[in-house]
Amino acid sequence: MSNEKNIKARAVETLDIEGKAVLALKDRIGDEFVKVVNCILACPARVVVTGMGKSGHVGRKIAATLASTGTPAFFLHPAEAFHGDLGMVTENDVVIAISNSGESTEIVNILPIIRRIGATIVAMCGRRESQLGKFCDYFIDISVEREACPLGLAPTASTTATLAMGDAIAMALMSERNFTSQDFAMFHPGGALGRRLLLKVENVMHTGKDNPLIHCGKTVKDALFVMTDKGLGAVSVIDDDGKFVGLITDGIIRRALAKDYKFLDEAVEKSMFTEPLTIAPQQMAAAALSVMEKHKPRPVTVLPVIDDKGIPVGIVHLTDLLRQGVV
Repeated sequence: MSNEKNIKARAVETLDIEGKAVLALKDRIGDEFVKVVNCILACPARVVVTGMGKSGHVGRKIAATLASTGTPAFFLHPAEAFHGDLGMVTENDVVIAISNSGESTEIVNILPIIRRIGATIVAMCGRRESQLGKFCDYFIDISVEREACPLGLAPTASTTATLAMGDAIAMALMSERNFTSQDFAMFHPGGALGRRLLLKVENVMHTGKDNPLIHCGKTVKDALFVMTDKGLGAVSVIDDDGKFVGLITDGIIRRALAKDYKFLDEAVEKSMFTEPLTIAPQQMAAAALSVMEKHKPRPVTVLPVIDDKGIPVGIVHLTDLLRQGVV
């Protein structure tokens, strides 16, 4: 039977140790850190991140974070590098080598080759007097007072500190590059953020023959036929010039039918909304969703899409936005 008290105590102690290790890094953000950031900003090529074992796993994440925030970067496995992958490194690259001890054989072995190639070497290391610490052009101190592992063996606080320092570098670079949410979305087109920030109304609206339109002189019955044919629950009403003058929805028709069916033979302009919510085709799809959700007293499910000439060029339905993952 496990000891609940001991389990909780060990977990809390682990978080305390790792939290202190990360906070201790604040005192190491000095001139050397600024030089590293400026070096990467001036780099005409890529940042190559390398590390072995747990440092390698952390390095992959650091490279991915850099790449997704405006700094071209990739991870290079040091063992594979020694067997041909060093051909990926150029003299214009910045190599970030990660090793807590600074003595990892695979890292130490490739340092002379990287130096010969001409790339700049940044060490993320816990010991400046190590081989890596002595060989590098710039040194970032990631040392920790102790590991969270009760045996003092498994990399825990040290890997957390390394990851945090990598994030600090990436965020500083991101800020200096004036990297925007639009830029971030460009690198994440398949994610939810990309869909919110890149997808426009014109990309999801029903247009052409799928755009339900009816002339204002036609009857409500005619509008009902169009509505049924297009299956969107609404029809944009246009005048003789093809400009948008209103919207008729299935809700209008249902409420009217509850009173009298004779209105079906009346002109649609007598029953339509004359000032419905609309949206422009170049606006973001997320903006359309926001307009729908915030309408009072109840949300709407359809928006006519009106261009700058007042022409209803399409219509967007709530289900179209949800289908595209715009949430």
